[in-house]
Amino acid sequence: MFVSADGTEPSMRAIAREAGVGIATLYRHFPTRESLVDAVYRDQVARLTAGARELLAQYPPPAALRRWMDLFGDWTAAKNGMLGTLLTMIESGEIAHAQTRTELLAAIDAILDAGRATGELRSDVTAEDIAASLIGIFTVVHPPGTARASRLLNILMDGLRPAP
Repeated sequence: MFVSADGTEPSMRAIAREAGVGIATLYRHFPTRESLVDAVYRDQVARLTAGARELLAQYPPPAALRRWMDLFGDWTAAKNGMLGTLLTMIESGEIAHAQTRTELLAAIDAILDAGRATGELRSDVTAEDIAASLIGIFTVVHPPGTARASRLLNILMDGLRPAP
């Protein structure tokens, strides 16, 4: 939603057009670009953290974690289109980066705890370890849904399983 063909952040008018609403409707709900980015960002974080719970309810912990890694990749890709505005908002304190980090680490921890309890995931791995690994992978692999990204995520998952 937030990426122009040339990779820059699109205007509010372009966003309204893509959303199929008039510019007045967009501004009525989001008076500034920052308010729109904030709403989208918060929604994405909520979906990502809820996704961890939903996946854990449907799959064994290793499968839930691997699928959540794909969700995380999609989240990072969505953020790329609004990166400039996000960075400005984080620097100004309009978005609490620490709160987002806490929420995401809690989502990872929930899956790790379930995997530790079943013995399917290593007990010495932290949520911070996984977050750092994912950021590393998605920093060098674009877009996230590629075969290379999947291969690297599968290698990471192999390392998260306890030794036989």
